[in-house]
Amino acid sequence: MMNLFHEVSQDCSRITTEKYSTSFSSTIKLLHKDLRSPIFNIYGFVRFADEIVDTFHEYDKSALLNEFKQSSYDAIEKGISLNPILHSFQLTVHEFGIDRSLIDAFLYSMQLDLDKRKYDKAGYEEYIYGSAEVVGLMCLFVFCEGNGSLYESLKPYARSLGAAFQKVNFLRDLKADYEGLERVYFPGCDFRNFTAADKASIEADIQKDFDHAYEGVLKLPVKARFGVYVAYKYYLSLFRKIKRIPPQNILDDRIRIPDYGKFFILAKAGVRSQLNLL
Repeated sequence: MMNLFHEVSQDCSRITTEKYSTSFSSTIKLLHKDLRSPIFNIYGFVRFADEIVDTFHEYDKSALLNEFKQSSYDAIEKGISLNPILHSFQLTVHEFGIDRSLIDAFLYSMQLDLDKRKYDKAGYEEYIYGSAEVVGLMCLFVFCEGNGSLYESLKPYARSLGAAFQKVNFLRDLKADYEGLERVYFPGCDFRNFTAADKASIEADIQKDFDHAYEGVLKLPVKARFGVYVAYKYYLSLFRKIKRIPPQNILDDRIRIPDYGKFFILAKAGVRSQLNLL
């Protein structure tokens, strides 16, 4: 019967991913079937932590995050949790040997979101690492399926991909972060006086991350490559759309890729895969 509890818990992480992010859930389903549940489990964990600091304003968010943090560590130590999201996450941590330091760094960045509103360059890089790069590294543990040398060789690329995704999210969610949560992640930026030079500098940094990450995407194991490539192309398309927005309009709306655009990305990626161009 324990297998039934494992299955139900992992279903909760899958449903969480599907409800919160149709884009990520659709790309996870493009991975090999062996990799899907573990990646859903990771997403469920990071989504719940992020939800605490971004959404639960009418509650004591600090207390909730501390409780979530302790419950996460307890689940990993005991190998079980009655919180299905944490139970499914600890299953993945143990199955793939995910480094505890990555979990520590992620939860520390979530802690920063409770109080910190502006970042200098060092703080920005630290936050990007903990909130995004380590998530890419957790996923890489799954993709490499115990191959330590492959993991080490792909680590820099996974970090770049996580950083690119997060920085694009910062630009996409600028209105909510800046006006709703009073957060400014990009160092030295005043988004009420956001210049073309400011925007170009941020975009050049993001492009560098995308370029480096692409090298790693092509080196991923076959079971992971297509799903990650589609996610990469989706975010790259989102980034290119953001680049076309004048700096004075960056706070106007949350930028999205319409469903037909996502379908085109998937179809084109499928053709490239069939032609062995990935």
